[in-house]
Amino acid sequence: MLRAEFLRFAHPRQAEPYEFSFIAAPGEVTAIAGASGAGKSTLLDLLAGFLTPVSGSLTLDGTDLLPLPPEARPISLLLQAENLFEHLTAGKNVELGLPSGGQKAGIAKALAEVGLPGIETQLASTLSGGQKQRVALARTLLRNKPVLLLDEPFSALDDTARESARNLVRELTVQHNWHTILVSHHGEDIAALAQKRYRIDAGKLVEFW
Repeated sequence: MLRAEFLRFAHPRQAEPYEFSFIAAPGEVTAIAGASGAGKSTLLDLLAGFLTPVSGSLTLDGTDLLPLPPEARPISLLLQAENLFEHLTAGKNVELGLPSGGQKAGIAKALAEVGLPGIETQLASTLSGGQKQRVALARTLLRNKPVLLLDEPFSALDDTARESARNLVRELTVQHNWHTILVSHHGEDIAALAQKRYRIDAGKLVEFW
């Protein structure tokens, strides 16, 4: 279980600090909604370790994550942009997800798992938006971390690719028992994916249905 309790943080000149508390279960998608500027990105940065809270706790199955630097946390982050290197092949982009000393044999398997078998040698610049998002998910598979943070991951996709990507995230979350945190302002994405839903209201998380 991923558990945040009273994580408090304030940016410079911010009158009232954010205070975040939530629980995310393995094999489920937990959605975080909120208006622009509500604090969604701040929450992701706190979870990933890019920001340090002034108080509170963050644990995964009882293990304290706050002392860990970003690279040591059991967390993968998939941003709105796919963050692929356009001049590299799909396989090389996925390879960037390998931990130090990892085996390259898993690259083709990861691409096949996200529905892209046999495209290892295809340049990222030739892929569609939906394919790029799948390559980014394949890279996440190789990282093999139990927490997946998704920051508006489908916003650049058309309706068909969006639905396909949502289905894939749902399947991978269940199959790999991920704690998936979806940050989105898109109600349809939240309704289609999330088992638990929060919104940021006045700097705090409020559960809603």
